[in-house]
Amino acid sequence: MLNEMLKIEMLNVGYAGVDVLRDISLCVSEGEIVSVLGANGGGKTTLLKTISGLMRPTSGTIEFMGERIDERDPHEICMKGLIQVPEGRQLFPKMKVIDNLKMGAYLAEARRQTAQSLERVYNLFPLFQQRKLQKAGLLSGGEQQMLAIGRALMSMPKLLMLDEPSEGLSPLFTANIFDTLKVLGEQGLTILLVSQEVELSLSLSNRAYVLENGQIKLEGKSCDLLNDDKVRESYLGM
Repeated sequence: MLNEMLKIEMLNVGYAGVDVLRDISLCVSEGEIVSVLGANGGGKTTLLKTISGLMRPTSGTIEFMGERIDERDPHEICMKGLIQVPEGRQLFPKMKVIDNLKMGAYLAEARRQTAQSLERVYNLFPLFQQRKLQKAGLLSGGEQQMLAIGRALMSMPKLLMLDEPSEGLSPLFTANIFDTLKVLGEQGLTILLVSQEVELSLSLSNRAYVLENGQIKLEGKSCDLLNDDKVRESYLGM
């Protein structure tokens, strides 16, 4: 039985009195890759922001490794090993690749492991060792997304959350991103993935949740959802 790493129960979140998330309950166990799927505006980014402490729920609870975090500040949540790769990458474009990576190792334990973490990132993305002195803003969109993932790995995450990591990328870079996530999963990293790449996400993940209009409409094993007629018709156009 896998240990439950992230547990969300009856989570409600709103903006200016308008409900964005309603009665969300989900869990991620240690070593799992879990996908959250759905169209734009469904509440996926709000969910990750709330888990990361950037937004406060109006009710409900979020537990990470057995401790409530829904009232914790973002830096406290990061210190526990829950790290997010944000939508849009949010790199420092005028800084060198190596300096962007080192920005991820800002926590004390991560700083002590900087050399080992850099080796891990360079093994995943050999390009960055060759171009470590290049400004991040000169990388292509796909390369910047890989750099954002590399920066997150420098924080030594216990659970890595990704918000639309393939948005705006070519099919080739999209495939590369998902291949990288597969490798990280095989290495034992726990991953919560938010994506509109439904077929790729379901093929990658162990379990998935479908979020529509702020509510979970479907959940289950990814292989079952991939073969579900409703999912195939509504999300895969099949």
